Amino acid sequence: MKNTIYLVTGAAGHLGSHIVSELVKQGNTVRAFILPSEATLVCPASPVLTYITGDICCPDTLEPLFSIENSNPPKDIIMIHCAGLISIYGGKTPGVRAVNVDGTKNVVDACIRHGIKRLVYVSSVHAIPEAPQHAVISEIRTFSPEHVTGYYAKTKAEATQYVLDSTARGLDAVVVHPSGIIGPAERPAGSLLHMIANYTKKGMPLAVQGGYDFVDVRDVASGAIKAAQKGKSGECYILSNRFVSLKELFTELSAAAGQKKPRFFLPAWTAKCAAPFAQLHYKCWKKTPVFTPYALYTLTSNGNFSHEKASRELGYRPRPLRQTVTDMIRQITKHSGK
Repeated sequence: MKNTIYLVTGAAGHLGSHIVSELVKQGNTVRAFILPSEATLVCPASPVLTYITGDICCPDTLEPLFSIENSNPPKDIIMIHCAGLISIYGGKTPGVRAVNVDGTKNVVDACIRHGIKRLVYVSSVHAIPEAPQHAVISEIRTFSPEHVTGYYAKTKAEATQYVLDSTARGLDAVVVHPSGIIGPAERPAGSLLHMIANYTKKGMPLAVQGGYDFVDVRDVASGAIKAAQKGKSGECYILSNRFVSLKELFTELSAAAGQKKPRFFLPAWTAKCAAPFAQLHYKCWKKTPVFTPYALYTLTSNGNFSHEKASRELGYRPRPLRQTVTDMIRQITKHSGK
């Protein structure tokens, strides 16, 4: 798609940086939107890659992203919107709604105003209501904050519905729902990646029982690009892998990192008793949270997501967990100087 220009929000983040990298490898022209504070964190620009600084919460700063010189023949413009804030606190968290809901509305409205060919919105499986334990969770068509648990999930559900409603305003919009993203990261960010990085360096004597659907960031990046190129307007696609217990995850991490596996896996009810105190500890010491009541809820919830639709319609193919863990640990140890 050489006559296409891609706009990518959240381009300095874990997923966004991989999307930008993959698009550039394919020979596409990319305009990457980053926060001013992230300017020193990204790869150098190139003839096909331009960085624009701004904030999706400030509509005026989005305008330069769309300021593209006329070309002959004219090029199609596709937006991949993956800027967002993840929170594993169950209650209201400062900034989460402003970015996930208001920021997404700003992006959608700007796309309509500028006549963008297609918008791909990176939502989350958390926007989908949880099904009974062990039941398969597939795509749905309507979203409501009232039907999901946790503040982050509610903001993603509200934003997802706004994106889908925009199709009635003439926008060609597609939604993707990643599950729990892991994989190689230049700068480990977020609770799960911090936990894995800490385990790689120091080990971990205790863990909790439970698990989730963990998916490689590179597969999600590829799936988002495939959705931009092959997805059907107004449709949603789950980009997951498979359910993985924490015992299996730590077995793979142990083999790749050379660390001992946790000796004990505490029952969820035991961990839940201590979680509120751990959450207070993270807030008081301003540390990246790992162990919170909402995190425990997620690890004991139904993580049986189906990516059958994405595989059938987009050609989405997630890689084995072992490959993801091996590549992730290799990069962590490389940057830690181990």
